[in-house]
Amino acid sequence: MKRNMSPIENRKSKIENFSYHLVGIAGVGMSALAQVLLAQGCRVSGSDRYLDAGRALDHADSVVNVLEKLRSAGVQLRSQDGNGVTADLTGLVISSAIEADNPDIAAARRLRVPILHRAECLAQWANAKTCQIAITGTAGKTTVTGIIGWALAQLGADPTVVNGGALLNWVDPRQIGNVRVGRSDVWVVEVDESDRSLLRFHPDWAVITNMSKDHFELSEVRHLFKAFAGQVKCGVVGCYGTAAADEPLNGFKPDLSAEGIHFGYRGVDFNLPLLGRHNAENALQAVMLCERLGYALPLISRALAGFGGIQRRLERLGMGRGVTVIDDYAHNPAKIGAAWDAVAPYYRRVLAVWRPHGFAPLALMLGELVQAFCARAKSADRVFILPVYFAGGTAQRTVTADTLVNALRERGVCAELAANYDDLLARLKAAAQAGDGVLWMGARDPDIGIYARRFVAELL
Repeated sequence: MKRNMSPIENRKSKIENFSYHLVGIAGVGMSALAQVLLAQGCRVSGSDRYLDAGRALDHADSVVNVLEKLRSAGVQLRSQDGNGVTADLTGLVISSAIEADNPDIAAARRLRVPILHRAECLAQWANAKTCQIAITGTAGKTTVTGIIGWALAQLGADPTVVNGGALLNWVDPRQIGNVRVGRSDVWVVEVDESDRSLLRFHPDWAVITNMSKDHFELSEVRHLFKAFAGQVKCGVVGCYGTAAADEPLNGFKPDLSAEGIHFGYRGVDFNLPLLGRHNAENALQAVMLCERLGYALPLISRALAGFGGIQRRLERLGMGRGVTVIDDYAHNPAKIGAAWDAVAPYYRRVLAVWRPHGFAPLALMLGELVQAFCARAKSADRVFILPVYFAGGTAQRTVTADTLVNALRERGVCAELAANYDDLLARLKAAAQAGDGVLWMGARDPDIGIYARRFVAELL
């Protein structure tokens, strides 16, 4: 059956006539889309509850917050009260996290403005490109997207890169770092399985990094990624790739150290300043994708040597009083385990901080979370759990952070609940000793990275 062409694909309208209003624009996904739309010549406005609250949303560089960077780029920021929605909009763009009773959504319905999911809007633009590379998977997709995007940029492909996290190489006082705008028709895009929106994309090439229980039961996760793989036109690296092509992933034995990772592939050495076996696997998959695109392995190796890593993906924030602080986005058992395993060998103790990113995910993964922490926490290690991050909605609160702490204590883990960030900082300062590694983990809550940096500052 012939697929209906989007307005972007048939180009019947001039691009400058496209106008979008993005709800929750400070989020990583929305801020990335805003930058992409601006680069295509569209008019972009947006709203965010952080703006309405009068607070600055700090980003990694702490020079200019993400909202100010968007405003400087040309985004018109409006209050999230419906007044930013006008009848001439091409679409109101939302994410799965936006509640149905949001004032901007109500205004769009009243004015009959089309309401688009973020992924739907991005897919309309990405699917119109001659070469689209999509990266997904339960874990590692942001890092793989960053590595591929960085490599192709260094190799001269001049790609547009749309990522779920900021490349540290690309962060500066003007750039957020989660988007690179290129002049070619090559697009490298991270696509998300958590809301099934990856199925909106029909890429030429794809990487499916791995599969584990996260937002859905494992059987449903497998079904979802298999369906996505069926939409890829040329080839898949990783899950649902061909067995022969993906043979290097079997028996993979990288060299790991506190300075980074090293591995050999088809006689060529690769070195990246990343921690952990999982990042070595991420890098190998990125290399394999670039190789399948026709690039020579020595050139890929040279390009990757300059990759600086991804913000909040085992990002080393600093050291004070002999204590090293590392920040990671880990929010499910597999990611928590990978982050802990990457850090633990190089420190006397691990002091782990984790904030559950929602009541429903915590309830779904409680057993696996307990297992992940119990399998790694030694008697000297400490686990600090923050209250569940709650952004609004009608989630049932039957399973809480207290539930997790109690379950860990029953199994002998030294776990405690921190009432808030100030309480957490006080507990960490009292506990941390020279030789310790403090591993901050969690997703969705923008304050995690902010307070992790504040902790570093208080150690100095």
